[in-house]
Amino acid sequence: MAERVAVVVGGGSGIGAACAKALADDGCDVVVADLGEGVDVVCDVTSEEAVSGLFDRVVASRGRVDVVVNSAGTSTLAAVVDHDLGEWRRVVDVCLTGAFLVVKHAGRVLGAGGSITSITSLNARQPGGGLAAYCSAKAGLAMLTQVSALELAPRGIRVNAVSPGLVVTPLTAPALDIDGIEDDYVANTPLGRPGSPEEVAEAVVFCSRAAWLTGEVMDLNGGAHLMRYPDLLGHVSRAFG
Repeated sequence: MAERVAVVVGGGSGIGAACAKALADDGCDVVVADLGEGVDVVCDVTSEEAVSGLFDRVVASRGRVDVVVNSAGTSTLAAVVDHDLGEWRRVVDVCLTGAFLVVKHAGRVLGAGGSITSITSLNARQPGGGLAAYCSAKAGLAMLTQVSALELAPRGIRVNAVSPGLVVTPLTAPALDIDGIEDDYVANTPLGRPGSPEEVAEAVVFCSRAAWLTGEVMDLNGGAHLMRYPDLLGHVSRAFG
């Protein structure tokens, strides 16, 4: 099989970095895009010019794109009645609008057999107090995945998503430093532990290769979707008053 060209957006750390490594191990020529240093292409997903330029650049340098991973994300914690509008827009811009721009411009350059896999979240289906912006954005991304799968299927392009539960990454680390939060997550995860970025990456590689899989939003959370979500606002209130 000819080497596949993969673009991992948000691949500078955490789950995205694990996906980049796993796809490289699977034989892909991987282009990592993210903010900051140490990546192949610096890309702000909230900028359409930056996202379209990313895919134009990869096509110009590699000749094509075969696999796209949509992993950029951010979050915040606030009760709805206290939620700052700027913070709401920041989270939604990265997690939903940025994901839309990646799917839009990836969909323009992928050919038959191409795939897009987005990283959603347990919060795409399970509400968490204090996570209105993040939950709303990730639920929107789940539906964007299904709509895009319908629209791109006639061209032989598959669109799926993986929805992790608790995974220890730079994004989740600040919350997990608060006493009681990780214990609450684990107590509500039937398999009794957090996941790892590498386990999410395994599912992403599967989605990139599963030729009859499209429109799937895959729960990958140790069974946490069967139970309740931790009381994040309660833990924060007890920790900080």
